[in-house]
Amino acid sequence: MNLQNVSSSDQNRALGISTMAFTVCFAVWTIFSIIGIKIKAELGLSDTQFGVLVATPILTGSLSRLFLGIWTDQYGGRLVFTLQMLTTALAAFFLTKATTYEMYLLGALGLGLAGGSFAVGVAYVSSWYPDNKQGTALGIFGVGNVGAAITNFGAPVLLVAMGGVWQSVVLVYAAVLAVTAVLFFIFTKTDPAHSGEKGQARPFMEQLKPLKNLQVWRFSLYYFFVFGAYVALALWLPRYYVGAYGLELGTAGFLAACYALPGSVFRALGGWLSDKIGARRVMYWTFTACVICTFFLSYPSTDYTVAGIEGPIHFNISIPLWLFVSLTIILGFFMSLGKAAVYKHIPHYYPDNVGSVGGIVGLIGGLGGFILPITFGIMNDLIGVWTSCFMLLTVIIGIALVWMHFAIIRANREANPNMDKPEFLPELRNVNK
Repeated sequence: MNLQNVSSSDQNRALGISTMAFTVCFAVWTIFSIIGIKIKAELGLSDTQFGVLVATPILTGSLSRLFLGIWTDQYGGRLVFTLQMLTTALAAFFLTKATTYEMYLLGALGLGLAGGSFAVGVAYVSSWYPDNKQGTALGIFGVGNVGAAITNFGAPVLLVAMGGVWQSVVLVYAAVLAVTAVLFFIFTKTDPAHSGEKGQARPFMEQLKPLKNLQVWRFSLYYFFVFGAYVALALWLPRYYVGAYGLELGTAGFLAACYALPGSVFRALGGWLSDKIGARRVMYWTFTACVICTFFLSYPSTDYTVAGIEGPIHFNISIPLWLFVSLTIILGFFMSLGKAAVYKHIPHYYPDNVGSVGGIVGLIGGLGGFILPITFGIMNDLIGVWTSCFMLLTVIIGIALVWMHFAIIRANREANPNMDKPEFLPELRNVNK
């Protein structure tokens, strides 16, 4: 890709406006974390039905990432991003006309197109930067995840201002998204890969060829946790705080935003660190810290009775609210670093297929945001333990950590066939490979 005629002003413009657009899209994408609680109360839904409702937009956003990413490679991010936002705004408008649970699910499917914006933005933003700056650029773009925190914090306030009418909140979101689409098209430029002669688009199936590589699916598992679980918890935590700690919706939304905010804003730091010290090292930090956090969060409140010398001794072990919130903030912080580190790999290993590879990785990650809230609800209904969601996350991140470590050991063996035995945590020394 020729970037000789690209100025720093062009790069900053593309990055800044894309990040703003992604922030708005992400806020729309996670709106059911707040309005879903109102709908749950109105329709008397079970936790499983609620989980399906809040996860449905995530399904569309996930599945759409693959073809939106490929279309971006073919036709350019400026056009695809604009059309995607306008279509989502229209779907949000029609959601306000729904009257039954089935209609809400259908409307949620349309609203979920907002989540496909990530694959578009990754391909568009990365096309403006050389390899040694893509990690930082994509990390800054990924800060748009803060849209989840904006919704968790701002939507309850807007809901009160609108007299408790959730349809009015959705209409405001739809209007903001439509305006953002227009501004994006006006102020952005066609990316370097599509600003020259036409007819550069490659066949659809050709762009799917990298998906044969197991490495792509390993990256996808990483993103299933660092992004999928992030989205799932951003959706689920307001419900968790209301049910497990008996908090009001406004307070629950604020505390969920305390988790979602560091899970977003530090993504830029994750991208910078990935450029400076290597994405693999950042992934080790992420997975190790996350497995520790989810392990402690998974411990349920438990009453004990011990046979004492003078009679039974009763005591309780539980996670106080302040500690629970603190652990979720730490978890969100390391998830943000991991999200940036995963996407640092993609333009490096697959520079000509960022859209398709980034799309499938984003798709699998997004499916985590779809599958996990439903699973959380089912586990609540069947097991009856609030912390069961964190038990599941501990297992997932443990598998990802083990797979990543042994994959790196294998890669080191192939690169150094004369090595007597693999290093322990080899990435801690070979951070630039």
